[in-house]
Amino acid sequence: MIARRPARLLLLAVLLAVLAGCSADPIPAPAPAPPPPTTPITTPTQVIAGVDDIGPGFNPHLRAHQSPVTTAIATLALPSVFRPDANGALQLDPTVATSAKVTSENPFTVSYELNVAASWSSGAPIAAEDFVYLWQQMRTQPGTIGAAGYRAISDVRSRAGGKAVDVVFDEPYPHWQELFSGLLPAHILKDAPGGWTGPLINGVPASGGPFRVMSVDRVRGEILLARSDPYWATPAVVDEMILRRIDPAVLPTALANHDVDLALPDARPEVTRALAALATPPTVQRAPRPAVQQLALRTGGGVLADPRVRQGVAATLNREAIRAAVAPQAVPVDAFGAAPSDTGYVASAPAGAPARPDPAAAAAAFGGAGYVRGGNGTWQLAGRPLSVVVGAAAERPEDVRVAQTVAAQLRAGGVAATVAAPPAADLFSQSTVVPTAPTTTPTPAPGGAGPAPTTAPSTPAPSTPTSTSAAPTTAGAPTTSAAPTTPVAVDVLVAPREATGAVGPRLDSDYGCPAAGVPADSPASSCFPALQPLLDQLRAGPADPATVADAERILWTQLPALPLYQSQGLVVSTPATDAATKVRPGPLSTGPFTGAQRWAEPDRPDR
Repeated sequence: MIARRPARLLLLAVLLAVLAGCSADPIPAPAPAPPPPTTPITTPTQVIAGVDDIGPGFNPHLRAHQSPVTTAIATLALPSVFRPDANGALQLDPTVATSAKVTSENPFTVSYELNVAASWSSGAPIAAEDFVYLWQQMRTQPGTIGAAGYRAISDVRSRAGGKAVDVVFDEPYPHWQELFSGLLPAHILKDAPGGWTGPLINGVPASGGPFRVMSVDRVRGEILLARSDPYWATPAVVDEMILRRIDPAVLPTALANHDVDLALPDARPEVTRALAALATPPTVQRAPRPAVQQLALRTGGGVLADPRVRQGVAATLNREAIRAAVAPQAVPVDAFGAAPSDTGYVASAPAGAPARPDPAAAAAAFGGAGYVRGGNGTWQLAGRPLSVVVGAAAERPEDVRVAQTVAAQLRAGGVAATVAAPPAADLFSQSTVVPTAPTTTPTPAPGGAGPAPTTAPSTPAPSTPTSTSAAPTTAGAPTTSAAPTTPVAVDVLVAPREATGAVGPRLDSDYGCPAAGVPADSPASSCFPALQPLLDQLRAGPADPATVADAERILWTQLPALPLYQSQGLVVSTPATDAATKVRPGPLSTGPFTGAQRWAEPDRPDR
């Protein structure tokens, strides 16, 4: 047993040697995983446009929402069956409809074959329901522009699963190509609370164009539009379009520092002077706005229901002084249908009152209505002063300035006047409004042109009304104060009217009688039996000059409104922007952003 011990020790030594040899060559550790690929951070390509303000909303069919920004958004994000070419002639947009033609004369029918690929950014097809929705809203909603053509439609029928549409008219309608522009997403709006206005106050809920509205920042005054990836046609070149509110006083600096690539300000003299002082002068192109500023006079009730009182009010007002105080760059308008931007525009205004101020004519008109001049210089009837409410939308600063200037002129002429500035959505759709006072105070304009306010609100007036007492006046003319919580009817409404399209439908849209069963366009609506047959002729046929002249004469007699001026805008761009975009004023109805999907990003060497 003792002899076996050396053998065991030898075996143990051999095993230890084997184990030592194995540990000298260990199993290698796994190699580390390769680093993940890096994605380069890119800045989106942009075109940045400066604007005076972003406006109260973006429905292109509402009078309250008319602005250069609304026109831009409609051009970039909303589908239209026809669009104007460089010369302003309407051409079929094949991205929306592959065919649109008259297919029957009795009844007059227009048939549309829609592009099967056309769809909203939500995924829903652009289809017949969008035609039906726009037709129904334009016929029934107050405060629309260009409604006459839609009132002439008796039915809208769907075919081919909604990708074909037959539009049936009550009578032949030669201006049918002007209809169904700026289509809206019916599948979203038709069931939305306040669908015609609410969802369009802070954006557009779905896009049918090369861009879509991503955000609206009213505090910063900026709107972001991004390339719409679901767009079925040629995609936009740049990633983003930005509309940025720029104070005209800092616009030259913003252009010099490349904070904006182009700008669309009003053509105010101080703006053009400041731009001319830049070391590298920008390109400045003038562009008329597609609307005429006017005063709508309430013919359906109140003191202005008497045409003699309307004549007296018109003869009291100095339209040229209003323009000089508020928009000296604007072009005077002396017609109800055509605008100075129209080819062949002819003024229809009479030589004297009511187109021109005439105290004697005003006194005769007020006296004919039974008013007498009181000891303090005011016009009175049975001891009660002649008093009117002048209304302007709180979010439309220029309108507020017009209203304040008008009220001051009326007070100087012996008519008590109060300015009310409620939100646009209320003012253009309701027969009465809470008399919210404007937040600005008029100051004398140089040269005796009348009062011009220093500033105007750029955001909606607060819902809680404040005092509506007007500023003290001279010559003993008193002011009026509406009860702060009692709704009032607006007698004189500062409101734009359309300056695009055929003159006949324009006249009928603005001054024609509403269709049976359709509510009146509050608060500015009119209906004159002697005028309507002429408007019917103009709507259903070419604008015969003699018929237009007859209609204009009646309108200057009845005065449902008083035209003031057509504003002028500017398209301001840098050399780099010109090279990348070739921006132009564009057709009146679609503006400078026509064709913007083909723009490239301008070179910004300092950024």
